[in-house]
Parts: sequence; structure tokens; C-alpha cells
Amino acid sequence: MSRSILPLLLVAVLSSGCARSDSDMATLQDASSVLAAMKSTYDGEWYETLTFVQTTIQFDPTGGVDTTSWFEGIQIPGKLRIDIGSPTSGNTMIFREDSIYVFRDGQLANAAPTVHPLLLLGFDVYGMPTDEARAKLDSLGFDLERMHVASWQDRTAYVIGTDVEGDLDTSQFWIDAERLVFVRLLQGVGRDASVQQEILFNDYQPLGGGWIAPEVRFYADSTITLIERYHSIEIGTEFGDGYFEPRSFLDADHWFDEELLETER
Repeated sequence: MSRSILPLLLVAVLSSGCARSDSDMATLQDASSVLAAMKSTYDGEWYETLTFVQTTIQFDPTGGVDTTSWFEGIQIPGKLRIDIGSPTSGNTMIFREDSIYVFRDGQLANAAPTVHPLLLLGFDVYGMPTDEARAKLDSLGFDLERMHVASWQDRTAYVIGTDVEGDLDTSQFWIDAERLVFVRLLQGVGRDASVQQEILFNDYQPLGGGWIAPEVRFYADSTITLIERYHSIEIGTEFGDGYFEPRSFLDADHWFDEELLETER
């Protein structure tokens, strides 16, 4: 059985219940305490599975725009499947056990070790031991000993990775101090980490006992490259056997009803 996204009328109730006082915020002085607070605040309440259809808008350097539908399923912690274009296209990415498997037309095109920072910060941190989350973030190159407090979208945020106010060049991630959800990532990517990537989780809404950001924006050197918009958001999905398995994903039952595909488009 699935439960759909909660009405926005519950925002005030949920925000009140999860609000942190100024004294609570003052006790969080480093990454470990922030990650521990994220886990403990929603312990046993955050959803364990999530599905949604994603409208993916990609911008190329020449000004072209390409829009596709992605069909995504998440099992916390550590499992994400993305089907591009159609649930049965075979153009699929599977993240599991800190690895990525990329398929084209059902054939494995690439596989590599990968810690997915957005899956980790946006979802997995609520479903794994804090020490494990910290170790994964450390492997991604964040300086977890450095932190400061800043303002983001008129809200207080913990900035982890740098203790210098206004430093936007160092690898860092931002956590909303009241809701304890991930809102921003800055990190060098590409050859020699010469391109500064910025990723934003926007427009948070309550979902089950946790939250969801239905819009994600990607920038490269301040230029927009990708917008993701989630809809048909559901929690509590029971995934078919093999759904996240690279060897059997095409044979697994899919959560999305193909008959609704035209409606979703």
C-alpha cells in the first residue's frame, strides 16, 4: 500500500513539532552533531521507500532544452533506481552498495564505485548509523571538522565543509538548522575539479514523518544545467523482487502503471 504526499495544510503542524530552539541549535558545533541530530529528530518517523515521476529539464551550452520523464524508486538506505523515458526502456541507472550501474537498452554500459551525495544527504542520513554517514561524506572530500552558520533563503543553515563566511569555493553542504534537511551543495567537479557545481533542494514539503524537496536545481559555474521536478510522489511502496538488482531489474515488477504513462506526459 502507498500513502500520497501530505496536504500542505499540515506544514504548520509538522514544522512546529520538529522545530529546534535557539539553545538546541547552539549545541550543534560540528558535522557529527548535525548528522546525529538529523538522524535522531526523525528516528523511526522518516519514510523508508519513495517513488516519483521526475520531469527532467536539461540545458545545453548552445541554449537547447531537452525534457524527459524519469521514473525513480528509492529504498533507504542506499538504493536508487532511475528509468529514463519509460519504466521499461532499459535505459536505467541503479545505485546500490556505493556503486552505480548504467544500462542502455537493457545492456550494462558502465559500472563503478560511487557514493551518491544527494541520495546520502537527502535521504540515507535518516536511515543509517551516523558514523557510517560521516565516513561516506568524508570519502567525498568534505572537511567535516569545519562548520559555520549562515542564512539561506531567509532561514538559518549549518554550512559544513568551511568555517569561513562567504567562502563558496570550498566543498561544502548546507543543512536547514530548524528542519534538519539538506538544502545546498557546492563542490568542484570535472577535470581537476575546475568546475564549481551547485545543487539546490528547493520548496520543501512535509511527506509522511519527514520531508521532500520536489524541485532540484543544478548549476555549473553559476549557469543552470538541469532542473528536476518531482510529481506523483508516493511513500510506502513495496518494490518487486529484483527491482534494484542489476542482473534482474528488467524482469522485476515496476511500481509505475504503464497505462498511466500518457497521462503522466
